[in-house]
Amino acid sequence: MGRTPPTRASCEGGAVPIHQVKIVLDGVEPPIWRRLQVPGIASLGWLHAVFQVAMGWTNSHLHQFIAGRQVYSDPAFDLDEFEDSPRVRDEHTTRLVDIAPRVRSAFRYEYDFGDNWVHRVTVESLLSGDPSAAPAAVCLDGARACPPEDCGGIGGYAALLETIMDPTHEEYDSMLEWLGGDFEPEAFDRAHVNAHLQLLQWPHTTERRLGSVLLRRDGISE
Repeated sequence: MGRTPPTRASCEGGAVPIHQVKIVLDGVEPPIWRRLQVPGIASLGWLHAVFQVAMGWTNSHLHQFIAGRQVYSDPAFDLDEFEDSPRVRDEHTTRLVDIAPRVRSAFRYEYDFGDNWVHRVTVESLLSGDPSAAPAAVCLDGARACPPEDCGGIGGYAALLETIMDPTHEEYDSMLEWLGGDFEPEAFDRAHVNAHLQLLQWPHTTERRLGSVLLRRDGISE
Protein backbone atom coordinates (compact mmCIF):
# COMPACT_ATOMS: atom_id res chain seq x y z
CA MET A 1 0.00 0.00 0.00
CA GLY A 2 1.36 3.46 -0.92
CA ARG A 3 2.31 5.99 1.66
CA THR A 4 -0.17 8.76 2.41
CA PRO A 5 1.35 12.03 1.24
CA PRO A 6 1.81 14.68 3.92
CA THR A 7 -0.57 17.62 3.93
CA ARG A 8 0.49 21.26 4.10
CA ALA A 9 -0.34 21.19 7.81
CA SER A 10 1.94 18.30 8.71
CA CYS A 11 5.67 18.11 9.29
CA GLU A 12 8.30 15.66 10.48
CA GLY A 13 7.68 13.95 13.80
CA GLY A 14 3.99 14.77 13.86
CA ALA A 15 4.57 18.37 14.98
CA VAL A 16 1.89 20.92 14.20
CA PRO A 17 3.36 23.88 12.27
CA ILE A 18 2.93 27.23 13.99
CA HIS A 19 1.86 30.54 12.48
CA GLN A 20 3.16 33.64 14.21
CA VAL A 21 0.68 36.41 13.49
CA LYS A 22 0.25 40.03 14.47
CA ILE A 23 -3.29 41.35 14.90
CA VAL A 24 -3.73 45.12 14.91
CA LEU A 25 -6.95 47.06 15.51
CA ASP A 26 -7.35 49.32 12.49
CA GLY A 27 -7.74 53.09 12.84
CA VAL A 28 -6.70 53.49 16.49
CA GLU A 29 -3.57 55.40 17.54
CA PRO A 30 -1.41 54.51 19.37
CA PRO A 31 -1.94 50.99 17.99
CA ILE A 32 -3.74 48.26 19.91
CA TRP A 33 -2.14 44.97 18.91
CA ARG A 34 -1.20 41.42 19.89
CA ARG A 35 1.48 39.03 18.62
CA LEU A 36 0.32 35.42 18.75
CA GLN A 37 1.55 31.95 17.88
CA VAL A 38 -1.23 29.61 16.82
CA PRO A 39 -1.39 26.21 15.09
CA GLY A 40 -1.56 26.59 11.33
CA ILE A 41 -4.26 23.90 11.23
CA ALA A 42 -6.50 25.87 13.61
CA SER A 43 -9.98 26.49 12.21
CA LEU A 44 -11.05 30.08 11.81
CA GLY A 45 -13.79 29.36 14.32
CA TRP A 46 -11.16 28.48 16.92
CA LEU A 47 -9.06 31.46 15.86
CA HIS A 48 -12.06 33.71 16.52
CA ALA A 49 -12.08 32.46 20.12
CA VAL A 50 -8.33 33.15 20.40
CA PHE A 51 -8.75 36.70 19.09
CA GLN A 52 -11.62 37.39 21.51
CA VAL A 53 -9.57 36.26 24.50
CA ALA A 54 -6.32 37.93 23.44
CA MET A 55 -7.72 41.28 22.34
CA GLY A 56 -10.14 41.70 25.25
CA TRP A 57 -13.54 41.47 23.53
CA THR A 58 -16.54 39.69 25.06
CA ASN A 59 -18.01 37.82 22.05
CA SER A 60 -21.18 39.92 22.27
CA HIS A 61 -21.52 40.61 18.54
CA LEU A 62 -21.23 39.01 15.10
CA HIS A 63 -17.88 38.59 13.39
CA GLN A 64 -16.35 37.55 10.08
CA PHE A 65 -13.00 36.92 8.42
CA ILE A 66 -12.20 38.35 4.99
CA ALA A 67 -9.33 37.01 2.88
CA GLY A 68 -9.19 38.54 -0.57
CA ARG A 69 -12.81 38.65 -1.71
CA GLN A 70 -13.88 35.63 0.32
CA VAL A 71 -15.85 35.93 3.56
CA TYR A 72 -15.79 33.31 6.33
CA SER A 73 -18.03 33.22 9.37
CA ASP A 74 -20.26 31.08 11.55
CA PRO A 75 -23.07 29.63 9.38
CA ALA A 76 -25.49 30.25 12.25
CA PHE A 77 -25.24 33.99 11.55
CA ASP A 78 -26.83 33.59 8.08
CA LEU A 79 -24.72 36.44 6.73
CA ASP A 80 -25.45 35.43 3.13
CA GLU A 81 -29.23 35.13 3.51
CA PHE A 82 -29.88 38.08 1.21
CA GLU A 83 -29.82 37.65 -2.55
CA ASP A 84 -27.03 40.16 -3.22
CA SER A 85 -24.84 38.97 -0.34
CA PRO A 86 -21.52 37.29 -1.19
CA ARG A 87 -21.21 33.63 -0.38
CA VAL A 88 -19.99 33.10 3.16
CA ARG A 89 -17.91 30.00 3.84
CA ASP A 90 -17.93 28.05 7.07
CA GLU A 91 -15.23 29.26 9.48
CA HIS A 92 -15.36 25.93 11.31
CA THR A 93 -14.18 23.96 8.28
CA THR A 94 -11.59 26.49 7.07
CA ARG A 95 -8.08 26.46 8.52
CA LEU A 96 -5.72 29.35 9.09
CA VAL A 97 -3.23 27.78 6.68
CA ASP A 98 -5.93 27.73 3.98
CA ILE A 99 -6.31 31.53 3.92
CA ALA A 100 -2.81 32.53 5.05
CA PRO A 101 -0.34 29.90 3.82
CA ARG A 102 2.87 31.93 3.79
CA VAL A 103 4.83 34.69 5.48
CA ARG A 104 3.26 38.13 4.85
CA SER A 105 -0.13 36.58 4.06
CA ALA A 106 -2.76 38.94 5.44
CA PHE A 107 -6.49 38.99 6.10
CA ARG A 108 -9.11 40.91 8.06
CA TYR A 109 -11.03 39.96 11.18
CA GLU A 110 -14.12 42.11 11.66
CA TYR A 111 -16.05 42.23 14.91
CA ASP A 112 -19.28 44.06 15.81
CA PHE A 113 -20.75 45.28 12.54
CA GLY A 114 -22.29 48.28 14.32
CA ASP A 115 -19.10 49.67 15.90
CA ASN A 116 -17.21 48.12 12.96
CA TRP A 117 -13.97 47.02 14.58
CA VAL A 118 -11.60 45.92 11.80
CA HIS A 119 -8.45 43.99 12.71
CA ARG A 120 -5.57 43.51 10.28
CA VAL A 121 -3.89 40.13 10.70
CA THR A 122 -0.50 39.42 9.14
CA VAL A 123 1.61 36.26 9.20
CA GLU A 124 5.06 37.24 10.46
CA SER A 125 6.72 33.82 10.40
CA LEU A 126 6.12 30.08 10.05
CA LEU A 127 7.66 27.89 12.73
CA SER A 128 8.12 24.20 13.39
CA GLY A 129 5.99 22.98 16.25
CA ASP A 130 7.03 20.83 19.18
CA PRO A 131 5.86 17.22 18.55
CA SER A 132 5.43 16.68 22.29
CA ALA A 133 3.31 19.79 22.85
CA ALA A 134 -0.47 19.95 22.67
CA PRO A 135 -1.80 22.47 20.13
CA ALA A 136 -2.43 25.82 21.80
CA ALA A 137 -2.35 29.57 21.31
CA VAL A 138 0.33 31.72 22.94
CA CYS A 139 0.50 35.50 23.20
CA LEU A 140 4.08 36.74 22.81
CA ASP A 141 3.53 40.46 23.13
CA GLY A 142 1.03 43.25 22.72
CA ALA A 143 0.07 46.76 23.66
CA ARG A 144 -2.91 48.59 25.12
CA ALA A 145 -6.38 47.46 26.14
CA CYS A 146 -9.06 47.02 23.51
CA PRO A 147 -11.91 49.56 23.57
CA PRO A 148 -14.96 48.87 25.76
CA GLU A 149 -17.79 47.08 23.98
CA ASP A 150 -20.50 49.27 22.43
CA CYS A 151 -18.54 52.51 22.81
CA GLY A 152 -19.38 53.69 19.29
CA GLY A 153 -16.49 52.55 17.15
CA ILE A 154 -13.34 54.55 16.46
CA GLY A 155 -15.01 57.94 16.90
CA GLY A 156 -16.85 56.91 20.03
CA TYR A 157 -13.69 55.48 21.54
CA ALA A 158 -11.77 58.69 20.86
CA ALA A 159 -14.54 60.68 22.58
CA LEU A 160 -14.51 58.25 25.52
CA LEU A 161 -10.77 58.70 26.03
CA GLU A 162 -11.08 62.46 25.83
CA THR A 163 -13.81 62.38 28.49
CA ILE A 164 -12.14 60.10 31.04
CA MET A 165 -8.83 61.95 30.78
CA ASP A 166 -10.47 65.21 31.85
CA PRO A 167 -12.07 65.08 35.34
CA THR A 168 -13.61 68.50 34.63
CA HIS A 169 -15.47 67.20 31.58
CA GLU A 170 -19.24 67.50 32.01
CA GLU A 171 -19.71 63.84 31.11
CA TYR A 172 -16.81 62.53 33.19
CA ASP A 173 -18.90 61.04 36.02
CA SER A 174 -21.55 59.56 33.75
CA MET A 175 -18.88 58.01 31.52
CA LEU A 176 -17.16 56.36 34.49
CA GLU A 177 -20.54 55.07 35.64
CA TRP A 178 -21.20 53.63 32.18
CA LEU A 179 -17.77 51.99 32.23
CA GLY A 180 -18.48 50.51 35.63
CA GLY A 181 -15.38 52.11 37.13
CA ASP A 182 -11.94 53.01 35.89
CA PHE A 183 -10.74 52.12 32.40
CA GLU A 184 -7.00 51.97 31.77
CA PRO A 185 -6.37 52.29 28.01
CA GLU A 186 -2.67 51.40 28.36
CA ALA A 187 -3.32 48.16 30.27
CA PHE A 188 -2.00 44.91 28.82
CA ASP A 189 -1.08 41.81 30.83
CA ARG A 190 0.49 39.09 28.67
CA ALA A 191 0.55 36.52 31.49
CA HIS A 192 -3.15 37.09 32.15
CA VAL A 193 -3.95 36.65 28.46
CA ASN A 194 -1.94 33.42 28.24
CA ALA A 195 -3.53 31.97 31.37
CA HIS A 196 -6.91 32.23 29.69
CA LEU A 197 -5.83 31.20 26.20
CA GLN A 198 -4.82 27.90 27.81
CA LEU A 199 -8.43 27.34 28.82
CA LEU A 200 -9.68 27.21 25.23
CA GLN A 201 -10.56 23.69 24.12
CA TRP A 202 -8.79 22.29 21.07
CA PRO A 203 -9.69 21.88 18.27
CA HIS A 204 -13.19 23.32 18.85
CA THR A 205 -14.40 25.69 21.55
CA THR A 206 -18.14 26.00 22.09
CA GLU A 207 -19.87 29.35 22.56
CA ARG A 208 -20.61 28.37 26.14
CA ARG A 209 -17.00 27.46 26.85
CA LEU A 210 -15.71 30.66 25.27
CA GLY A 211 -18.20 32.68 27.30
CA SER A 212 -16.99 30.99 30.49
CA VAL A 213 -13.33 31.75 29.64
CA LEU A 214 -14.13 35.39 28.90
CA LEU A 215 -16.00 35.83 32.17
CA ARG A 216 -13.06 34.35 34.08
CA ARG A 217 -10.65 36.60 32.21
CA ASP A 218 -12.69 39.64 33.22
CA GLY A 219 -13.13 38.50 36.84
CA ILE A 220 -16.90 38.04 36.54
CA SER A 221 -18.69 35.22 38.33
CA GLU A 222 -20.89 32.99 36.18
